[in-house]
Amino acid sequence: MTFLQFAFYVFGAALVFAAGMVVTIRNPVKSALFLVLAFFSAACVWITLQAEFLAIVLVLVYVGAVMVLFLFVVMMLDIDLAKLRAGFTRYLPIGGLVAVLLVAEIALVMYGSFDTGEYRAPVAYGVEYSNTEALGAQIYTQYVYAFEIAALILLVAIIAAIALTMRRRPNNKYNNPSAQVRVKRADRLRIVKMDSVLPTAPISVTEPTTESIPEQD
Repeated sequence: MTFLQFAFYVFGAALVFAAGMVVTIRNPVKSALFLVLAFFSAACVWITLQAEFLAIVLVLVYVGAVMVLFLFVVMMLDIDLAKLRAGFTRYLPIGGLVAVLLVAEIALVMYGSFDTGEYRAPVAYGVEYSNTEALGAQIYTQYVYAFEIAALILLVAIIAAIALTMRRRPNNKYNNPSAQVRVKRADRLRIVKMDSVLPTAPISVTEPTTESIPEQD
């Protein structure tokens, strides 16, 4: 066994362990942290398969941005862990049965119609090989239509999300930045001149009265 194969099996085992802990652990914060470990292990597996660009994208996008957002959301939510633990034993038999069926289906596919000779390890390239260049050549030549369709779908999804969140409701208060920039002093300040008027009736001032306090023996 070469060192590359040994590293592949180590990172693969770490990936399987982290994925299992994501599903089985009860604390959502620890589950998100194990998901970060799963992403790192998958990136290491891709590096062993000479897919450096995909590994870097997985670490930068998912671990550096998406999982940080997940952790903030999980920490800010007030999750009642007692309710989550209450239904664990009730749904455990059904979950175990589904897990066994999934493992059985994967085993049937692997040993029935999966040719290991067709999907053998990739050929080792030299130092001058660039995975980013090869991936770009495949995307913009052979899969250019699928790439453009996916980009169009993402663009439509972004426009739809902005349109749904930018609805104006009559009861909501919002600021108009362009109107705030164009504002002048006369629009915010008004000076009013008033004549001083003396009171016509005299003001009666009552003086405090002092009562005689009886002396004590």
